[in-house]
Amino acid sequence: MATTTIKGKAAPVSFRNVSKVFGKDVVAVDDISLEIQAGKLVTLLGPSGCGKTTTLRMIAGLEMASSGRILIGDKDVTKLPATDRDVSMVFQSYALFPHMSVLENVSYGLGFSGFSKSETRDRALAGLDLVGLKGLDNRLPSELSGGQQQRVAVARALVLEPQVLLFDEPLSNLDAKLRRQVREDIRGIQQDLGLTVVYVTHDQEEALAVSDEIVVMRNAGIAQIGTPRALYDEPNGVFVADFIGEANLLKCRIVKVDAEIATIDIDGYQHRLAARGLSEGPATLAIRPSRLIIGQDTGVDAVVAKATYVGVRMEYTLEGAFGQVFAVQDDVDDPLPVGSSVKMSFASRGPVLLSDQP
Repeated sequence: MATTTIKGKAAPVSFRNVSKVFGKDVVAVDDISLEIQAGKLVTLLGPSGCGKTTTLRMIAGLEMASSGRILIGDKDVTKLPATDRDVSMVFQSYALFPHMSVLENVSYGLGFSGFSKSETRDRALAGLDLVGLKGLDNRLPSELSGGQQQRVAVARALVLEPQVLLFDEPLSNLDAKLRRQVREDIRGIQQDLGLTVVYVTHDQEEALAVSDEIVVMRNAGIAQIGTPRALYDEPNGVFVADFIGEANLLKCRIVKVDAEIATIDIDGYQHRLAARGLSEGPATLAIRPSRLIIGQDTGVDAVVAKATYVGVRMEYTLEGAFGQVFAVQDDVDDPLPVGSSVKMSFASRGPVLLSDQP
């Protein structure tokens, strides 16, 4: 029985004015600065082409920065090759050797690290135990489910005890139920071992579920950095509000600001909320579907255009002079009929004012 334990040796990661340019003028990452604390799981989130995967690959040493500095711990690794950086990467494709057993796959990297055969085996078995695959060491990857193959890839990275563990879209090949289970496994291992993890995804729910901090990227730069709750509740602009979770974006007018509280007007309905530094004039209101209130005595006139039962809730599309919004309600026993006229108002917490800019 293996008595070896896998330990974390987390290090912080620092990006200082880092850019990456491909060819003469294709800017993949544009002058970003970023501090990732040791022992935290930080997710790089954004649409395709925003620069998140290139940023991850620069940490790994699979791409070299065109300018700026990258530090892991107190060591400048900007010009170091991947083999000289104490990092491990879990790829989207798992990259398992089909002709090798599970144990041989997990042991592969250890064979280049100077461990004896017995220690290599013990460490590999400990890694498999850690990811819940004890007893499957002699199977081939083809004999495992997709989630089990992903766990093998995680074990192979963990046994090297890297300073930083990198994940590139690790759940994209799994179905929805399995994604939820594996992301919980990854988060649990990260917290148990105190690992520094940098995680790339384009899935907002996945990012919200696993992260200590999220870096939202857009157009090769950083749009906003914050905790999942801070980004969800306090987006700094229209892009982040629309990208993190679902948000309705409504044009409004700030008619008064008093002691940092704004009064806004939408089609004659007024609502008070934090001004967030904005002054009188046009603005954008971001409001989550669950923060829309339907059916009270006051509010904006609306019509129920669509009503969809999804089991645990009702989903509605409301239309009015404001345009169209998406709302949800927990009451599935007494749904609103399509075509009915309703009043739509806003919860006291949740709506956020944004500058009237794209």
